[in-house]
Amino acid sequence: MAIDELPAHVERPSLEVQQRADLRELLSPAARVRRWQRLFARVLSITDTLVIAITVSGAQFIRIRSDTRLVIAGIPDEDVAVAYSVVSIVMVLGWALSLRLFGTRDYKVIGTGTLEYKRVTNATFAFFGVFAILAFALQAPIGRSYLLVALPAGWVLLILSRWLWRKWLIGRRRRGRLLSHALLVGDRTSSLHVAEQIQRDPGCGLEIVGAITERGTTSHGLTADIPVIGGWDHLLSHVDRARADTVIITGNHTLTPRQLRELGWGLEERKASLIVAPALTDVAGPRIHSTPVAGLPLIHVDYPELTGIDRFLKRAFDVFGALVLILLASPIMVAVAIAVKSTSRGPLFYGQERIGRHRVPFKMWKFRSMIIGADDQLKGLLDAQGTSDRPLFKVANDPRITPVGKFIRRHSLDELPQFFNVLAGSMSLVGPRPQVAAEVALYEDGAHRRLFMRPGISGLWQVSGRSDLDWDDAIRLDLYYVENWSLTGDLVILWRTLRAVTAKDGAY
Repeated sequence: MAIDELPAHVERPSLEVQQRADLRELLSPAARVRRWQRLFARVLSITDTLVIAITVSGAQFIRIRSDTRLVIAGIPDEDVAVAYSVVSIVMVLGWALSLRLFGTRDYKVIGTGTLEYKRVTNATFAFFGVFAILAFALQAPIGRSYLLVALPAGWVLLILSRWLWRKWLIGRRRRGRLLSHALLVGDRTSSLHVAEQIQRDPGCGLEIVGAITERGTTSHGLTADIPVIGGWDHLLSHVDRARADTVIITGNHTLTPRQLRELGWGLEERKASLIVAPALTDVAGPRIHSTPVAGLPLIHVDYPELTGIDRFLKRAFDVFGALVLILLASPIMVAVAIAVKSTSRGPLFYGQERIGRHRVPFKMWKFRSMIIGADDQLKGLLDAQGTSDRPLFKVANDPRITPVGKFIRRHSLDELPQFFNVLAGSMSLVGPRPQVAAEVALYEDGAHRRLFMRPGISGLWQVSGRSDLDWDDAIRLDLYYVENWSLTGDLVILWRTLRAVTAKDGAY
């Protein structure tokens, strides 16, 4: 409310006081974050519109040649001829509006996770669905080839554009730029867990500047670089002192509902963000639903299931993807086969028994990369390395690997025959890492959940460090995948796989 709109009986603040309040709001930490978020959203909007315009113009140029006018027969009394250029302009504006309506540039989804890509996908297909219905209702014979070029090309370019901007944003965040300064509020154990999860991903956009615990023992920080700045009393003054623009409630606290409500009001005045981190971790996406019941925001969590249409989509995606990849990789597989057979004695393929979905063993095929009798030497090498009692057993600088084997392992070419495992149904393109029986025997109770799904050629484990990860991290990533599977997530992992297989680290 402006000063002039205040009721007559309310004392009006002086102009100087109002200016000071406006200046505080302008210079507040939250205002700084909101400025770059609005600017970044505006840049995304411009880029999206340019991508759409280029795509639609290209589709029109490629598919619409001499016939440049569209006759709409669905208008009463007379037919109306509309230039295809007008149709293209309407398509560009409608598509861009759909991206806005679906919240694809919301600051809460840009820069992390798959939700941004899902919203872009949903907005694109929803727009084309509405466009097709309108064209049918108006009896407008829009060229199918025109739409079949614009839809896939535009969707792919939009996803690629968002991915490139995300890489730019993550790069800035890793250098300490464009970050939200977050303050943790909760007991020490819960806050430490949340801090570790956030610090594990430096590109997530959050920087922990401090913690508030019940007793507020400032002499002992949460970690070496995260100080405890106070207790429950005077929460908002602690927020101001830490210059935080985000407060994260970490759970297991003794804050009363009134204290939480007042904290929310105070953060609203400061335009700061309030985030609640539930104690249930490694659960995300469609499995979480918030339902208001009797004034309480209750969180419902679905169980991970791969049934019905989801199971069909994943299997169809596997079969189609494997066939396409076999076709594309066939020249490479022929070259690898010639190199393996001509440089060392032994069979072309190596089959190893792995444990698949529901503990069913299967034979996983690779191009042979080791000398004959390599399995007999494994135990001795592990004993010499001191890792015979550990899972994820890998031998660094393995002497059993042939020169050609070293090359094809470095670039993951030895795993190309696993596409035939995918066709046979024993593996998936994306899934948990397939492990041998000795590794499965070391599972704790929770780790068995990774056997709910078919093992994958690629997965979160492979694109997040591969053999450089320890056992706990590998299991954590595989369990996260099983708990939060989505087709969009599979596409993102396959995209990241292209980078992982060309990296020099983590593949032995």
